[in-house]
Amino acid sequence: MAEIRNFTLNFGPQHPAAHGVLRLVLEMDGEVIQKADPHVGLLHRGTEKLAESKPFNQSIGYMDRLDYVSMMCNEHAYVMAIEKLLGITPPLRAQYIRVMFDEITRILNHLMWLGAHGLDIGAMTVFLYAFREREDLMDCYEAVSGTRMHATYYRPGGVYRDLPDSMPKYQPSKWRTQKDVDRLNENRSGSMLDFIQNFTERFPACVDEYEALLTDNRIWKQRTVNIGVVTPERALQLGFTGPMIRGSGIAWDLRKKQPYEVYDRMDFDIPVGVNGDCYDRYLVRVEEMRQSNRIVRQCVDWLKQNPGPVMTSDHKISAPKREEMKDDMESLIHHFKLFTEGYCVPEGETYAAVEAPKGEFGIYLVSDGANKPYRLKCRAPGFPHLASLEEMVKGHLLADVVAVIGTQDIVFGEIDR
Repeated sequence: MAEIRNFTLNFGPQHPAAHGVLRLVLEMDGEVIQKADPHVGLLHRGTEKLAESKPFNQSIGYMDRLDYVSMMCNEHAYVMAIEKLLGITPPLRAQYIRVMFDEITRILNHLMWLGAHGLDIGAMTVFLYAFREREDLMDCYEAVSGTRMHATYYRPGGVYRDLPDSMPKYQPSKWRTQKDVDRLNENRSGSMLDFIQNFTERFPACVDEYEALLTDNRIWKQRTVNIGVVTPERALQLGFTGPMIRGSGIAWDLRKKQPYEVYDRMDFDIPVGVNGDCYDRYLVRVEEMRQSNRIVRQCVDWLKQNPGPVMTSDHKISAPKREEMKDDMESLIHHFKLFTEGYCVPEGETYAAVEAPKGEFGIYLVSDGANKPYRLKCRAPGFPHLASLEEMVKGHLLADVVAVIGTQDIVFGEIDR
């Protein structure tokens, strides 16, 4: 008999189920995984180093490009770290807008995850359903910041501008008749808050549709139940956060445990799993979409009743209004100074963390009193999750590797920062 040897398989880095440029070197005994070695660094962009060479207010856009599926949540942590060092508090309306967009971003992220995870495991339809709702929320991003993904909307001291009074509307074209356009524009006739309110009313029924496709689907359960089980004790040791640790049964959520902005005024629940397998993590994320929808609705109700400023009035930190800048020399100088050299942040160090859709996203910031960070370090939630990949797939089959990568909800921008 010839000697039976394990063989080594390269999974990625261009694999459609690797969710980025992940190269996995798998050592396999037949179809069973003996060892999995994740190779990272193929997307490295040096974000932390680049931020040290730019004024504080010019690095906000870099944060969007870390986890490019939950953009505004990354900005939020960075902006909060700067605000901590400056000792400023944004106006209350700005805090509500931030919480609302954090939760819109969470829904965006989970919809992307649900579609892609389904596609990886072989469920085609849910991908198309999820992107139908993503499109509406992407329009909100675009309406408020001018761009669909990399918003740069949060600023130290508040947000870039108040919510618009109207939503962009579809126009007739050779692909769309006037009748189609009127139907698509039905819920866009009011303000942006009306549009978001309309979304929150119909979104729970959409989540029901996703669940009808997957939750009791026997193929879906065969691919996810008892796959990649992590016990609560091990999840803590591995540094899991977000849906990964909640899927293992630990109710750890920064929005409840260390509330920031106005989360302590919100009424929502923290879903937790029981078995710590891929199926539980799926259920946790689906329920999170429902809870985020509740929070968005509460924010919309408050914002409709309470107009007010959305940016601090300190012009050393916030830009003056355009009309002031055009008329008043003092404002022009403030504007010029702010956008060329920024502002100096007092010496010190701080850590600010938000409950991003994937887990705890934190920014550790050190200032030496200059106008740019002395040191910036991102605490990316995906990194410790990826580190546990070998432990989660050992003894499983090759097809289960895809399910485990999907359940970890990995995005490479933040891991290869």
